[in-house]
Amino acid sequence: MQTNKGRVTKDGIRIYEAGDFAGMNVAGRLAAQILDDIAAHVFVGQTTAEVDRLITQMVVDADATSATIGYKGYQHASCISINHVVCHGIPGEKQLKDGDIVNIDVTVIVDGWFGDTSRMYVAGKLSRKAERLIQVTHDALMMGIEAAKPGNTFGDIGHAIQVYAESQRMSVVRDFCGHGLGRVFHSPPNVLHYGRAGTGSVLEEGMFFTIEPMINLGRPETKVLADDWTAVTRDKSLSAQFEHSIGITANGAEIFTLSPAGKFHPTYSV
Repeated sequence: MQTNKGRVTKDGIRIYEAGDFAGMNVAGRLAAQILDDIAAHVFVGQTTAEVDRLITQMVVDADATSATIGYKGYQHASCISINHVVCHGIPGEKQLKDGDIVNIDVTVIVDGWFGDTSRMYVAGKLSRKAERLIQVTHDALMMGIEAAKPGNTFGDIGHAIQVYAESQRMSVVRDFCGHGLGRVFHSPPNVLHYGRAGTGSVLEEGMFFTIEPMINLGRPETKVLADDWTAVTRDKSLSAQFEHSIGITANGAEIFTLSPAGKFHPTYSV
């Protein structure tokens, strides 16, 4: 098992050592593999409870641990968010309908390292507006990752995402953000998906964090339902999200959660 002897910046961001990338790659790959394997089980008539049951079993079969079961009282191995649900959708008995777009978010722990990723799926036939939303959200994430390199700032990441999403006449959710991770689930920094270029902490080699933009077809405002978890768009517009866990390298960013089968996007292109 890798040990972390890295330092912490003045902003509270841990700097990991070169050897720590290996542990993150193992955890990230498992999370991504689970999302690959669950793709065949997202279809019209399926329940999100059954999807979550299958994910739970996949985590057990891999001798890993779910980071979300028991986290602040949450009792599922995944968050499953449909259509206008922005994030933190709770699995249940409701059946998926034709045209539903679905975000599935999974975090696993392997030898103490956290792998956190989410991606979009489609039940049945994809509508044109939903297809465009999914594509813009995917591309916004990748633009944010492209901006993640030593010497740039966290503001550069958010700015890249915001400028692109808004150029496509969509909005960036402000109420939720990415986060540091490694040997903990959530740690500094908060990774905003909007902002001004050149602002915020400077990126350094060895930083581990998620980028996970939530993009809405309508306005950016959200509200949390009475279950204290499910966040939805206030205007009921469709929302999409993609998430990768990354580590900053000497030249850019290493993505820990790449899809082993190239299924990160619903059209099965990376």
